[in-house]
Amino acid sequence: MAKWFVTSKRADFDAIAREFSISPMLARILRNRELVTNEEINKFLYGKIEDLYSPYLLKDMEKAICLLRKKISDGSRIRVIGDYDVDGICSSYILKRGLSACGAQVDVAIPHRIRDGYGINEALIAEAHDDGIDTIVTCDNGISAFTQIEYAKQLGMSVIITDHHEVPYEESEAGRRFIVPPADAVIDPKQEGCNYPYSSICGAVVAYKLMEGCFETFSIQSDLLSELLEFACIATVGDVMPLLDENRIIVKNGLKKIINSKNVGLRALIAVNGLLEKTLTPYHLGFILCPCLNATGRLDTALNALELFDEQDFNKAMQLANELKSLNDSRKDMTQKGVEEACHLLESTLGKQDQVLVLYLPDCHESLAGIIAGRIREKYGKPTFVLTDAEDGVKGSGRSIEAFHMYEQMSAHKELFTKYGGHKLAAGLSMKRENIDLFRTSMNASCKLTDDDFLEKIYIDIPMPLKFADMPFIKELETLEPYGIGNPKPLFAQKDIYFTGARILGQNANVLKLSIEDENGTQYEGISFGDTSSMKEKIAERYGEGAMSGLFNGQRHKLKFSIVYSPEINEFRGKQTIQIVIKDFE
Repeated sequence: MAKWFVTSKRADFDAIAREFSISPMLARILRNRELVTNEEINKFLYGKIEDLYSPYLLKDMEKAICLLRKKISDGSRIRVIGDYDVDGICSSYILKRGLSACGAQVDVAIPHRIRDGYGINEALIAEAHDDGIDTIVTCDNGISAFTQIEYAKQLGMSVIITDHHEVPYEESEAGRRFIVPPADAVIDPKQEGCNYPYSSICGAVVAYKLMEGCFETFSIQSDLLSELLEFACIATVGDVMPLLDENRIIVKNGLKKIINSKNVGLRALIAVNGLLEKTLTPYHLGFILCPCLNATGRLDTALNALELFDEQDFNKAMQLANELKSLNDSRKDMTQKGVEEACHLLESTLGKQDQVLVLYLPDCHESLAGIIAGRIREKYGKPTFVLTDAEDGVKGSGRSIEAFHMYEQMSAHKELFTKYGGHKLAAGLSMKRENIDLFRTSMNASCKLTDDDFLEKIYIDIPMPLKFADMPFIKELETLEPYGIGNPKPLFAQKDIYFTGARILGQNANVLKLSIEDENGTQYEGISFGDTSSMKEKIAERYGEGAMSGLFNGQRHKLKFSIVYSPEINEFRGKQTIQIVIKDFE
């Protein structure tokens, strides 16, 4: 069940429309995105790479660049230590390529998900020291590795942290005290005292900013920085960052560059996924390319992805890309089995009464816990943790809903974990097996969620009759792309829409095709994606089983509903038609 809200921000929409030569309706949508000033609107609509914030606004940026300049000048060996997900992979590649271009002796180590776990650890530090590494640069990790960084410093190594995760803290009567590792430089926009204007950037963007500063310092003039932006774009989408502010500029410009990328491996990955002739969108990155990169870190080693991006021979790159795609296909099958097991466990033993779901799947591949948690969160609308057996206890991943700050809630029970980290909507953890039940009861006992927090909330931009959703307006909406977190596809609503016919399509029967008409009798093609069985139930509840069956069996019916929708242009065999994508109806 969903609750509808009409967004009603106030502004002089006609004045905005005149200023930017757009329609008042588009002006209203822009205001709904919390864009207030003309400068903000202009940046949203027409932002360029030149509008990105200076890297020197990040705390410790100058300190990090000065240290790197000295180490490179001295010929010291540098090791990048990344992470095994798409953000960590892209961050590692950005730093390796960028530092190499600056003349550094640099290599990369990425933790093995099962053997090492998340982030830098003592074994990786000791190995680096034994290999003669002088300086470690972390990316997409390190901000919570206080004791590990302390160990590296004891060994006489220099350490630069680049990260974007929440800074660990301790609560006391005096307030919250942040615990920052004793690195030589710490670059993280979320740390206290950092005045960077936009903190919701991913690890790869932080790495990109460091390289931008280094290229300026070393007076490097090349197209490499433009290529590295492509990987910052991929990571921004893959790590589900808000597509606002400079993230929007990075992704909007990065998408244009990626399809003609000079990186042989990236072109091969695009090719094996059948996207060479496509206009790339965040969907193609987030649901096709990024899962291939994540899969190798889940089921094998993320170094395979770095090998792909380093490859210069297209035929060899195609072979590597096909291997990544095959791994992702295997991951999909394993994920589906894990989701089915989780649903069975929830329905048969735990029930659905808990506000926070904690599911223990001992035989699940630990790399899939986060994906499964996300699927369960989507199905039941509740914060979800999936735990699985590991060598020293259990490991797990959590995925949350908007009203439940996962990292803060876990921090209130940090004594239960041997290791944990994350942010508002996602987290990872390790704990002793005997703490599983206590973890479940503790998280639920301290949970303050209300019934309203579990309702899906649908925010409508404008109540608008279908007749206004014409071709020119739909074309104008394209100026708002790319869509994503923070910048959703605009939604509209209209009452008194008639469903006159329906059929179910799709390999998984998850597409509902509808014939609809408005109050004037104008007919439209409607389509809805998702759980078609629940859609049929909703129709039957309103009009009865007979009317519902007739609607699907070709009998002429006029069943009246209110709909939330977005209009799209559907192209088939060169012909363009308007298609009404129905988000919800009641």
